Amino acid sequence: MWTHFRQLIAHRELLVAWTIRDVRVRYKQTVLGVAWAVIQPLSLMLVFTLVFTGFVRLPAEQGLPYPLFAYAGLLAWTLTATSLSFAVTSLTRNTHVLTTTYFPRDILPLSAVAAGGVDFALAGLVLAGLLAVYQVRLSGWLALVPVIVLIHLALTAGLALWASALNVFWRDVHFVVPLALQLWLYASPIAYPLGLVPPQWSFAYRLNPMAGIVEGYRTVVLRASPPDWGLLGMAAAVSAAVLLSGYAFFKRAEPEFADVI
Repeated sequence: MWTHFRQLIAHRELLVAWTIRDVRVRYKQTVLGVAWAVIQPLSLMLVFTLVFTGFVRLPAEQGLPYPLFAYAGLLAWTLTATSLSFAVTSLTRNTHVLTTTYFPRDILPLSAVAAGGVDFALAGLVLAGLLAVYQVRLSGWLALVPVIVLIHLALTAGLALWASALNVFWRDVHFVVPLALQLWLYASPIAYPLGLVPPQWSFAYRLNPMAGIVEGYRTVVLRASPPDWGLLGMAAAVSAAVLLSGYAFFKRAEPEFADVI
C-alpha cells in the first residue's frame, strides 16, 4: 500500500493536470460554464424549499432558515454525487490511455474527485453569501471545516475507487450508481434534520457516514457549535475503512484493467 501511495505522490503533477483536464472537459462547449457548479445545488435548494416548506412543512431546525439549512446539506451532497457520477466511468472512458501508457491508474478516478472538489469550492462561495444575507453568527469552530472536508474527500475517494474498478468488470455498475445515489440522498439528512429520524433507527442511521459529515458541516458553520464527536468519529472511521479497502481493491485489480477493457 505504501509503495503504491508513493507512486501516486510521485505522479502528483499528472494528477493535477488530469484534474484540470476533467474540469475543462466537463464544462467545454457549455453556455454557462463553471456556473453549473453553483446552479445544481442552488436549484435543488429552491425545489426543496418549495416542497418542504410550502407543502410538507418540516419543523424548523433550531431557527435556521430552511434555504440555508438545505443548501449546506446539498453542497456536501453534490460533491459526493458529482464525483461518483464522473469517476465510475473514468477508466472505461479512457481505454486508449490505459492500453498504451503506464501511470498509476488511480489517478483517473481520483482526478474526478478532485474536480468535484473544485465545484465544491465554487459552490461554497454561494454558501458564504447566504451566511451574510441571513446574518449567521460565525465562531472559531469554523476551523474544523478542513477536517470535515478531509473526511468527506476520503469517503468520496474510496467510493470512487471501488466504483471505477468494479465498472471495468461489470458495466452494470454504471447504471447502479445513479440509482444508489438517489436512494442515498433520501437516506441522509440533506432535506430534513437528523432529529426527525425515529429513535429505533437512530443507531443504524448514524452508520451512514454522510449523516456525520453533513451534520458536521451544519453544526460548525450554521450553528456555531462543536460537532457531535461520536457521530463525526463514526463518519471518519467508516470513511477511512472505505478509502483503505477501495484503494487496496483497486490496486489489486489494476493489472487486469487493460486486458478486460
